[in-house]
Amino acid sequence: DTVKLGDDSRMNVMGKGNLRLCINEKIHFITCVYFIPGLKTNLLSLGQIQQKKNIALLFKNDLCKVYHDGKGLLFTTHMSSNRMYKIKATVVMPECFQISAKDKSQLWHNRYAHLSIKGLNILSNKDMVKGLPALVDSDEKCVDCLTGKQHRDAFPKQAIWRASSKLELVHTDICGPIAPKSNGGNRH
Repeated sequence: DTVKLGDDSRMNVMGKGNLRLCINEKIHFITCVYFIPGLKTNLLSLGQIQQKKNIALLFKNDLCKVYHDGKGLLFTTHMSSNRMYKIKATVVMPECFQISAKDKSQLWHNRYAHLSIKGLNILSNKDMVKGLPALVDSDEKCVDCLTGKQHRDAFPKQAIWRASSKLELVHTDICGPIAPKSNGGNRH
């Protein structure tokens, strides 16, 4: 595609897409925008804006008002000395939150609700998951798994010390009451 300019020259269109502009602190979405790197300034064609559905342009003296059927007045602009209508707008850049995982094993472990590497390899070997590679156990330990699986020492075979009378040795739970009630409404 090419675009014909006012001096009858043509410039190549390098891309086509959508654009979000902030005009008067409001975001406007414009579709079918051409990317032409050779232009010194950004241009909006009034003819193409007028062809859009639900858009109306009103010209009076040196004033141009752009209306939307559902939203009302979008913006107003004045004609400049070179007979152009200038719009003070900023391009709203798209935001992308991306993260890359160094360790594929840890990534798949997290994706499958902290399933063990052995369990993930079973899924991979039996072709139960498309795209799941064979994984190796990494040296890095999952903090969430360590927190969730609290360590408990084995019970000793023989007690070091035994009580000789009642209530001399008492084992008790010092946790509680637990803040959320159980489904039955009980507190523990």
